[in-house]
Amino acid sequence: MLKGIHHAAIICQDYQLSKQFYTQVLGLKVIAENYRQARDSYKLDLALPDGTQIELFSFPNPPIRPSYPEAQGLRHLAFCVDDISHAVAQLQQHGIAIEPIRVDEYTGKKYTFFSDPDGLPLELYQS
Repeated sequence: MLKGIHHAAIICQDYQLSKQFYTQVLGLKVIAENYRQARDSYKLDLALPDGTQIELFSFPNPPIRPSYPEAQGLRHLAFCVDDISHAVAQLQQHGIAIEPIRVDEYTGKKYTFFSDPDGLPLELYQS
């Protein structure tokens, strides 16, 4: 039945800042950008190299997402990388704070966390 994940939808506080983060810092490709006047909202469709997409939405005055302590719901969004040390170095060049690299006790794979401009937890997972 399910074949994969098509997209993850993210609501941001500052559209221009988040657009810059996801396109220029993380390097996602813009598929389409639409302003929806009736909702006073932008919808930005972004592509990852494997075809997975992120929909970035802006809405007037969205409530803050509780992340710490962790709340029910989606915990974080994880991105696959080939070389976690290289990916971390690239993010740090943009001034992004990164947690120390850890090793998954069950898979033996390296991973780390950082946040988008709204504090959404993002993970890098070395495949």
